[in-house]
Amino acid sequence: MIREKLNFFALPFAVVWFLTLAFLAAVGFAAASGILNPGWLILPLTVFVLVAYDTFQNKHAIRKNYPLIGRLRYLFESIRPEIRQYFFEGELDGKPFSRRQRSIVYQRAKNEKQTISFGMQDDPNRIGYEWAAHSIYPKVANPDGFRVLVGNKNCLQPYSASVLNIGAMSYGALSKTAIAALNKGAQLGKFAHNTGEGGISDYHLQGGDLIWQMGTGYFGCRDDNGFFSAKLFSEKANLAQVKMIEVKLSQGAKPGHGGLLPSHKNTPEIARIRNIEPYTTVHSPSAHTTFINEYELLVFLQRLRKLSNGKPVGFKLCIGQKEEFREIIRQMAFIEIYPDFITIDGAEGGTGAAPLEFIDYMGMALADALAFANTTLKEFGIRQHIKLIASGKTITAFDMAKNIALGADLIYSARGMMFSLGCIQALQCDSGKCPVGIATQQRSLYKGIDVDDKCHRVASFHKNTLRALAEFIGACGFENLAQISADSFYRRTTHNENESYDDIYFKKKSRNDILYSTNNLN
Repeated sequence: MIREKLNFFALPFAVVWFLTLAFLAAVGFAAASGILNPGWLILPLTVFVLVAYDTFQNKHAIRKNYPLIGRLRYLFESIRPEIRQYFFEGELDGKPFSRRQRSIVYQRAKNEKQTISFGMQDDPNRIGYEWAAHSIYPKVANPDGFRVLVGNKNCLQPYSASVLNIGAMSYGALSKTAIAALNKGAQLGKFAHNTGEGGISDYHLQGGDLIWQMGTGYFGCRDDNGFFSAKLFSEKANLAQVKMIEVKLSQGAKPGHGGLLPSHKNTPEIARIRNIEPYTTVHSPSAHTTFINEYELLVFLQRLRKLSNGKPVGFKLCIGQKEEFREIIRQMAFIEIYPDFITIDGAEGGTGAAPLEFIDYMGMALADALAFANTTLKEFGIRQHIKLIASGKTITAFDMAKNIALGADLIYSARGMMFSLGCIQALQCDSGKCPVGIATQQRSLYKGIDVDDKCHRVASFHKNTLRALAEFIGACGFENLAQISADSFYRRTTHNENESYDDIYFKKKSRNDILYSTNNLN
């Protein structure tokens, strides 16, 4: 019995209980003696109640063993990302974007110094390091010519698009001020703004060119039962600002996963834009209801082209099962219905919140998917009819150039554009409490975005990135985007060997390829 009592006092919470009772007794004595106002008793009584509650509850072991003190764990957990980011994160650390990647966007958006001193911080000898082969005969590339005409022979209104455009982000996911700033920036910089699947809002109509994305929910062009409405689609598709139409099959952040708009986010304004009932929970299915196979998909795209009076139409997907993609391309070649573009979204895409299993383990990475799509289109002899758009974690001119080398004609940048607005990578996008007012619907937060200021930052990021791209490809000996080739980009695959993208992704050896290997030097 005595031993059990001793064990009781050896328990961690015994010290906490002793200090709590001592604190309560001391304040009580001081209050009874007139030294302190009796109101001070609230403090020790509050501590006593918390300690007692933690001791006798059975839900949290750490609070039961360490009453009151155990609660500090939750505080430290809540501020851990901020502490790490501001005090311990290195220049090349940080996920999904490093501090250096974020910083270059901030600098280009603000037209600040964009040079780095004292050499590279990355390790060129690490496996996975990527680099480009420069030329001793550099050329001059003009960024004003970095435009691509989207539209094949069946397109009546082809669109001359900038090589760099704003990736898909919906109003609802982003705030009204963020959307307005992005669209005004697109107008200033003469590039396109993808609406995301949430429909065309008033904030998208600020003068910038639009790529209208339509997902499985058909928001903005759905009837009362949630099915596709040709009448509503035609009304929106023929707006002067809408330059291209994109059907979303899947996205890199959550391929094969649907979406859900909770009732508390479904405000009357959001409901009006999406053609849904306000304050109701709305599900976006994982698959479309207008088509169930590749033939019906292509017929649907042809229908959209007609309803939009010949504007460029295409579809977006994250590639999963290769044979399914091959079947779509095979069907195109057979019936000769070609979309004007295909957007390849890499698994590293991240503007949609999703379960961990879908974000981390589902879908093909962008580089692999781009190379596969490019090769497949060439295999069936229809590459010349279709433009490829790369979407997924594009920040720098090197990111753009390597994607073009793998087959991309155009590039989407979503999170890069968010950084230009002031995103600090707080990783609170799905909480509705974005501290800089980008991914939130709380007025107290989104009012912090000055649209007239941020739109210039978006345009500046675009302009300076294209200038960097011109300098970069010029150093490689290219005068224009069409000359960029996969045999000029390399990846270290072992400790003593580099392989070109041509060797890695396209399985062919070029006589101009150089494999840097210590074995070859012996």
